[in-house]
Formats: sequence, C-alpha cells, structure tokens
Amino acid sequence: MATINNVKPLSAEKLFDLLKTEFADYINEKLGSNLAIEYAHVYDVINVLFPEVIEGPALTITVSDNELTVTNHAADSDYNTGLLEDQLIGFLELQAS
Repeated sequence: MATINNVKPLSAEKLFDLLKTEFADYINEKLGSNLAIEYAHVYDVINVLFPEVIEGPALTITVSDNELTVTNHAADSDYNTGLLEDQLIGFLELQAS
C-alpha cells in the first residue's frame, strides 16, 4: 500500500476523469507497451483493471481530502504488478501535487 498527499486536492470524480483520459497514454509511453486499461468508480474508490494480463481489479485508489491510497490486489500475480503500481503512483504524484 502506498500513500500520496492529495495537495491540489483531487476529488474522486476528477481523478477518475484524469485516469480515463491520460493514464493509458502515460503508462504505455513509460513502458513502451499498449496495455488495455479499464476503470471502475464507486464513491471514493477507483479500481484499475488490466484485463489482458490480470483477472479482476489489480489496483485500487482510495481518495480522501488529504491523501490518495493505492492498494495492489494482484501482488501474487505472474505479471509484474509492482511495475504497474509504480507507474500509477508516479502518475498520481504528478496529478496530486
């Protein structure tokens, strides 16, 4: 689990929109890949899914007024979810600060 200070602050709705419009380009450029990414948003929780490589939600972002918390649900996967988590954290740090 990683915590990022929500300095701007970002609401869950605003972050959800940013993820849908900018995160795929960000991570695919950083990794030189073409990952398909899906998102699910309920209240202050956003699930990030990589359906081509991981079954079910891989990462969850919990949004509060003060911080963003990222939880990796697929750490035991054959795929390197730590790398995906690191890229998501980098993106969130750019958006929240």
